[in-house]
Amino acid sequence: MSMRVHRPITDWLPITKKEVEAHGWEELDIILISGDAYVDHPAFGAAVIGRIIQSEGLRVGIIPQPQWKDDLRDFKKFGRPKLFFGVTSGCMDTMVNHYTASRRRRSTDAYTPGNEAGFRPDYAVVTYTKILKELYPDVPVLIGGIEASLRRVTHYDYWKDELFPNILEQSGADMLVYGMGEMPLRAIMQMAKEGVPLNNMTHIPQTAFQIGRRDELPNADLWPVKVLSNHEKCLRDKRAFAANFKSVEQESNKTKADRLVQDVADHKLVVNPPYPPMSEKEIDGSFDLPYTRLPHPKYAKRGPIPAYEMIKFSINMHRGCFGGCSFCTISAHQGKFVSSRSQESIMKEVDTVTNMPDFKGYISDLGGPSANMYGLKGKVQEICDRCVSPSCIHPVVCSNLDADHSQMTELYKKVDAHPKVKKAFVGSGIRYDLLVPEYNKEHNDSIDEYVDQLVSRHVSGRLKVAPEHTSDDTLKVMRKPSFKHFHSFKKKYEEVNEKHGLNQPLIPYFISSHPGCKPQDMANLAAETKSMGFKLEQVQDFTPTPMTVATIIYYTGLHPYTLKPVFTAKTDKEKKNQHMFFFWYKKENRQKIRDKLNGIGRKDLVEKLLDDKKVRKQEAIRARSGSVPSKRKPSRIKPDNKRVGKSRKK
Repeated sequence: MSMRVHRPITDWLPITKKEVEAHGWEELDIILISGDAYVDHPAFGAAVIGRIIQSEGLRVGIIPQPQWKDDLRDFKKFGRPKLFFGVTSGCMDTMVNHYTASRRRRSTDAYTPGNEAGFRPDYAVVTYTKILKELYPDVPVLIGGIEASLRRVTHYDYWKDELFPNILEQSGADMLVYGMGEMPLRAIMQMAKEGVPLNNMTHIPQTAFQIGRRDELPNADLWPVKVLSNHEKCLRDKRAFAANFKSVEQESNKTKADRLVQDVADHKLVVNPPYPPMSEKEIDGSFDLPYTRLPHPKYAKRGPIPAYEMIKFSINMHRGCFGGCSFCTISAHQGKFVSSRSQESIMKEVDTVTNMPDFKGYISDLGGPSANMYGLKGKVQEICDRCVSPSCIHPVVCSNLDADHSQMTELYKKVDAHPKVKKAFVGSGIRYDLLVPEYNKEHNDSIDEYVDQLVSRHVSGRLKVAPEHTSDDTLKVMRKPSFKHFHSFKKKYEEVNEKHGLNQPLIPYFISSHPGCKPQDMANLAAETKSMGFKLEQVQDFTPTPMTVATIIYYTGLHPYTLKPVFTAKTDKEKKNQHMFFFWYKKENRQKIRDKLNGIGRKDLVEKLLDDKKVRKQEAIRARSGSVPSKRKPSRIKPDNKRVGKSRKK
């Protein structure tokens, strides 16, 4: 755990009434409720929101992880705010935080001191908001963060296996900020200071609100309107629900988007289009706020907060991801356009980190959603403004993408040269396809220099990459490149390691049960990765989360862009049968794998995957006797009931 740092309590935002008084305040303008413990660090949403509110001259307090089962005293301790309550579940969707892909309850929570589970409710945003509306019915509630953002329209909930209406309808909140909320939040603060009530702020981009179903749209002339199929039709018609998603994803990723409208019950949901991507000055302004970078002192005796321990010596260089992977929520929440910080802002944070009392000289990560997207953007912005593609690198790298890696290499070298930095690692996953000349055909010199710098100076023993699958059909659904490019990258990576006398293994990430993936695809994945010398570790079963292409396919059976059927493993048995192929080397899985492959007529993979002596012996006997192999279907051996190794979340 971190060494205790003695600083005045007023260096943190207040979380108790006594701390409010220590700030010299009698009341608060805004009160934030968060499902996470309060860590005053730019990687934790509640801290960012709180510091932005503070920077606008308003008084803000945080109620982290309030108890929701007792007399609700935590919700009452500050009284009513002058302006409104803000609610977030924290850095993760609560249900992803609480449950595995097999819907098994997790026993830990990385955003809680001591890694303890049980300090937040399921569906935290809805639970917290309903409590506030019961206690303070006349005080507006603004919701935000990833849970609210991804549930802003009708969405599929994997844990209840049903369609939910938008989260404003579910919770009774007054307004929703989606995506990374700095820009809309500042606009809201400025209007709130002028006395404008929250329900009159209907023209702010990147917000959503509800009006009566028959009411006229406010500010109707600001944006073109795209009407989605209403919630009730989505309940009846999976095709309509799937078609909705295409509109939502495309409008979320435009620089000049339409307003979305969807009817639900007696209400009309209005989703205003997003702000343009943050400028360098704007994103610097968010990271340069006066964070202590430390957990609140109240947690000192409760044990470390794992999510903080993992990132306390890391630097987030940018936001956004233009990969558009169909299973990932990053582009749905942060957007596909990358907003990069200035080198000055990053180096200023490096100075701050290196002066922390327990810093030992090692920066754990110079990264972002995808580590090697810093500074990458379109060559001609007008082309980007017209684009509706969800990905800039699938099915091919866009000719308008400037994928020059020189800025990253230069920045890595600057951090390396810092007198207090022994090593700065790249701990975030990288997009290896951007580093393969056959796939990314431009900037080969900058890419070669980047790979050399990365491998020789910034790999902490092993490098994480995410090919996700080996099947081209599955990868196409995933919006990922062909696995042949992973072979190319692996060869290049090993050559650079050898050049520098290093031995740093690649650690590939893979997903089972993804839409489009069949059992034979998993068998081929296992056989091919085995032939490459991998015993897979970083693997997971696909978890449907709101607002991803893959989740729409999982629920509807249709691809939202084509409305054509796509195979998906859905039952627990189907999912376990796919997941076990990752662990072909485990004794308890061998007979199950043999039975499964024989059952689908793939004896060739039995021998390749299991080095099956039984199969080779039988074939040798037949060859000596001159007998012809039987054409009958292989006998099915009843599989045993031993548990398959459980899946792990990335």
